[in-house]
Amino acid sequence: MDTGDVGLLASLGVEGATAAAHALSLQAEAYGNDAQVEVMWAMKAYNHAEVYFNLISSVDPKFLKLTKSDDQIYTKFRDAFPDINIKVLDPELLKSAKAKEEWRPFCNQFDGVVDDFNFGTLLRIDCQKDYTEENTIFATRIQFYAIEIARNREGCNDVVHNTNSNAKQQKKDQS
Repeated sequence: MDTGDVGLLASLGVEGATAAAHALSLQAEAYGNDAQVEVMWAMKAYNHAEVYFNLISSVDPKFLKLTKSDDQIYTKFRDAFPDINIKVLDPELLKSAKAKEEWRPFCNQFDGVVDDFNFGTLLRIDCQKDYTEENTIFATRIQFYAIEIARNREGCNDVVHNTNSNAKQQKKDQS
């Protein structure tokens, strides 16, 4: 747990933190449309996105390993979706009824292989841009892994890394 998470839990107080921990341990069917739970999940998804973007900004994405199953995820992703444009995603290829039917078998094969494979997370539409409201969609964790592993291996995230590296070098040169 990072210090931001600790601060968030502290701000909830003992009763709020206990309620949050209990709520997040329940089966999905028990949630209903609880606004507090949705906010907690959104915060968790945002934190995940922020950490990931900082990671690809700092480390050459080609060398990143996101899970212990990266090779398997990448191979099965490209077998199932050989022509998907990962540089700039078409949200309909993830969100339409037809797309959901195509993704379901891919995603479900990682049940028990990848922790939290079906949890929600944020995914950038255009890999050359940061997470913004216009450039972000909600996806499952395994969709995020599949697309981001492919982006890293195929050099699509190099722009983010190079831009950040160049900015750091310019700042260093000015010092």
